[in-house]
Amino acid sequence: MDKRTTAAAVVAELRDGMTLGIGGWGSRRKPMALVREILRSPLKELTVVSYGGPDVGLLCAAGKVEKLVYGFVSLDSIPLEPHFRKARQAGAFEAAELDEGMLQWGLYAAACRLPFLPTRAGLGSDVMRINPHLKCVKSPYADGEELVAMPAIELDVAIVHMNRADVHGNGQFLGPDPYFDDLFCMAAKRRFLSCEKIVDTREFSKYGSFHTLKLHRAMVDGVVETPGGAHFTECPPDYGRDEAFQKEYAASARDDESWRAFRTRFLDLDSEAAYQEAVRAWRGAGR
Repeated sequence: MDKRTTAAAVVAELRDGMTLGIGGWGSRRKPMALVREILRSPLKELTVVSYGGPDVGLLCAAGKVEKLVYGFVSLDSIPLEPHFRKARQAGAFEAAELDEGMLQWGLYAAACRLPFLPTRAGLGSDVMRINPHLKCVKSPYADGEELVAMPAIELDVAIVHMNRADVHGNGQFLGPDPYFDDLFCMAAKRRFLSCEKIVDTREFSKYGSFHTLKLHRAMVDGVVETPGGAHFTECPPDYGRDEAFQKEYAASARDDESWRAFRTRFLDLDSEAAYQEAVRAWRGAGR
């Protein structure tokens, strides 16, 4: 089955109030072209689940987020995502702050179609205090250990980005880490993969071993070819993080005027191609 589609068609499937999982990690291999398409849409009141980076910051700054479920929100080289921090301090969304392992286990429970999974992650921390809905269970075996019962994090839609994919939905990562993109896809009802390049299935072996084929076609409903689609996050070995542009983005959180100027120049455009051209023009101006 040929699963090629467009960013606009992916976002057309989303509805207000949906739970959206976003793959990648911090400012690394985020499906930013799809996030930018969401920014161009009227979508609102989303529940976003993410090991957050600029995906979260942009959606918060645009007022798209009603609830955020996250292990952290970072730009990596800039430790705390500034637009996220601004929205968090303003109480602009409901926050579910989790240990990174708890978030992974919640996605895994949903992927396994289980109501919860037991874990030690979170025990003895304030995670349990600030998430009073979380419960503990006691092991039914002789040890009798008390564990956190991490509830399944079920997603309506997941979006992830890979280096390579074929038209059938098989996805290949070529960087140092698969992150948890497979869990996001397995935890979701609908799953969409953007990629740097669509290749023939037989070409996967040119780029890496079968271990790099983290996503298989049964986990993906649509494939969008978006060269540069993770910009300004990194997508090695295709490209690194655009640190200069990331600093420009971070600076836009200084005040409302700075954000409006950044959004007008780079985001309030009619297509991903227009965004890429705006970035090239910005870079050509000596940045």
